[in-house]
Amino acid sequence: MSTALTTTDLQGALPLIARGKVRDLYEVDEKTLLFVASDRISAYDVIMENGVPNKGILLTLCTQHWFRVLTAAVPSLRTHFLTLDLPPQVPESLRPTLQNRSMQVRKLKILPLEAIVRGYITGSAWNEYKKSGTVHGIPVAPGLQESQAFPDGPIYTPSTKAEQGDHDENIHPDQAVAIVGETYASIIASLAVELYKTAHAYALERGVIIADTKFEFGLDLETNEVVLADEVLTPDSSRFWPKDLYAVGRGQQSFDKQYLRDWLVREGLKGKEGVRMSDEVAQKTSEKYKEAWEKLTGGN
Repeated sequence: MSTALTTTDLQGALPLIARGKVRDLYEVDEKTLLFVASDRISAYDVIMENGVPNKGILLTLCTQHWFRVLTAAVPSLRTHFLTLDLPPQVPESLRPTLQNRSMQVRKLKILPLEAIVRGYITGSAWNEYKKSGTVHGIPVAPGLQESQAFPDGPIYTPSTKAEQGDHDENIHPDQAVAIVGETYASIIASLAVELYKTAHAYALERGVIIADTKFEFGLDLETNEVVLADEVLTPDSSRFWPKDLYAVGRGQQSFDKQYLRDWLVREGLKGKEGVRMSDEVAQKTSEKYKEAWEKLTGGN
């Protein structure tokens, strides 16, 4: 099994700004960042001790593909993506490792919301619905079954964007207004739903159901425009289900980190720090990510 890259070191070529759960951020210049996607993986807000081979490359190429698809379908959309090319400051010796897992992006003021859109009732939404008939405090139709599509179309269910080590908190859309203001909250909500619908239709034609996904947005301080940022529609940020195996009334097989989540629950390790995945779990998760990428992009 190929080795997973769990940490990056640019040997002082660029200043390190931050390390996230998956990405390491370096400053290229005052307007540009280098996002490097490691092979780290987190589940239930905890980063595993070991990584998933090639995951960072698949995430980066998947994100680049979706930026192309979405900007073609939604001409008004602005994204932070600039290029997969590495900046000249990166030493030649590091380029083979960093190519295709790195993207140069515009520096933005990130808005502190996870813009989650749900097309189907599953996961934490299903758990809440069973208790209270609501999702993120929003009343939804009675009598829904697990994994059923929301009868009135996808719903916007934001969460807070927690600092690393903290947990994101599901919130009602009204609370999002209190966090970022009416103008930005409204743009984010409508844009996130439009992007989800566009992606859902595209994926469905390729045999994949996007059950839910989360977007992040930033603000271009020069133009005051809301800009799509971070990774987009990857197995890290979405639930991808195989269309041919989909059935209402039960949990679904998936092309994402669900295999890892299920293993953690089964082994009594959910939410625990210092967990090392077995080689089998790391390899199976890698295969699921690759399968999703190939189905959605044709492997290009």
